[in-house]
Amino acid sequence: MAEAINLRIRRKQGCEDISMPQYMSEGASGMDICADVDGEVILEPGEIKLISAGFYMSIPKGYEVQIRPRSGLAIKHGISIVNSPGTIDSDYRGLVGIILINQGKEPFAVKRGERIAQMVVQKVLQADIEVVDELDETARAHGGFGHTGV
Repeated sequence: MAEAINLRIRRKQGCEDISMPQYMSEGASGMDICADVDGEVILEPGEIKLISAGFYMSIPKGYEVQIRPRSGLAIKHGISIVNSPGTIDSDYRGLVGIILINQGKEPFAVKRGERIAQMVVQKVLQADIEVVDELDETARAHGGFGHTGV
């Protein structure tokens, strides 16, 4: 088993019926997150909504949590996350929310307790910035956005 860290999670009041984040298989890198909505919320095609996950958490310093789409919702319904991957920093203590978008052609009902996203814990490396007058040369240089062929 890989190295583990301790994530402290506090349920939002009234969310006792909602599963807290959990790995759904032994080899999973992401924990599934469930929707904290009243009954259901309809997400129309092209619509973006912030959906509560029903919990708060304390992430250890030196780590972040990335929020990613669930592949099943993406392929079956076109449901994704606008700012994918979303980042939750170690000093954030607010309610966890998922910014869903319906990129499909049909309205989608987000139901209470439904798995809507996944979260992956990652180590964070912060950079020291050095402002310089010149950068080192590379073979690629300024080539970008398709310069090697699409």
